Amino acid sequence: MSFGNSENKKKKDIVAAIPNWGWLLISFLVAIVLWFWLSVNPSTARSFPFLPEVVKSLKTMIERGVLWNDFSSSMISVILGFILGFITAVPIAFMMAWYRPVRYIVEPWIQFIRNIPPLAYVPLVVIAAGVGRKPQVIVIWLATFLIMCVTIYQGVRNVDETLIKAARVLGAKDRDIFVKVIFPATTPFIITAVRLGVSVALTTLIAAESTGAVAGLGMRIRSLNNSFDVPPMLLYIIIIGIIGITSEKIIKYLERKFTGWQETREI
Repeated sequence: MSFGNSENKKKKDIVAAIPNWGWLLISFLVAIVLWFWLSVNPSTARSFPFLPEVVKSLKTMIERGVLWNDFSSSMISVILGFILGFITAVPIAFMMAWYRPVRYIVEPWIQFIRNIPPLAYVPLVVIAAGVGRKPQVIVIWLATFLIMCVTIYQGVRNVDETLIKAARVLGAKDRDIFVKVIFPATTPFIITAVRLGVSVALTTLIAAESTGAVAGLGMRIRSLNNSFDVPPMLLYIIIIGIIGITSEKIIKYLERKFTGWQETREI
């Protein structure tokens, strides 16, 4: 038994000895090696051109003047849709958790709609709102609202009932309980909802930009797919991934700032 414990301790020491940037470098190198293998494997070479071809396509898209237009157009739709989703999800989630009539009326429909892929209701949005920016924002808003509303709602429902009862005993009103008890206790769930909302906004982008968009990362991927122009299509997919991981890092930084009091478990 002691021999097994010493072996586990030695493995943990080796893992701890490598800094975070070292693991990041190892992860990057593993990805590059896998990418290279996919680029030379006959069955996958056409779908995964290697780095030089993707870099060349980057230069081509910049020279054509479409990369910045596509990036900025998508970011406008994502940011607007996400903001609308957040500012509508927070009050509705709190009302669902606090008032049973609201919960009984609203929750079944939220659970029903959130299981429908965004691509399925894109035609309905286009018929109702036309083409252009508006339907893109509506699709992203709806997708982000649903996931954030459910996450925040679960957070409010998981607040320790003892804290609420103690606040009531001390004479706190509903407003005081919301501000001083429920909101601080729900902050980790709100940040998790933000993280999920950003992810859903990006994954919904291609569906959102199938609403007659004239520019955008998702629209360009669909256009390049139709012409089987793989290197720039892979480039745009990588750009969306970079946007996602950058957003994740920013949210983690904010999470440390706002929930530094919360205990975390080291594995």
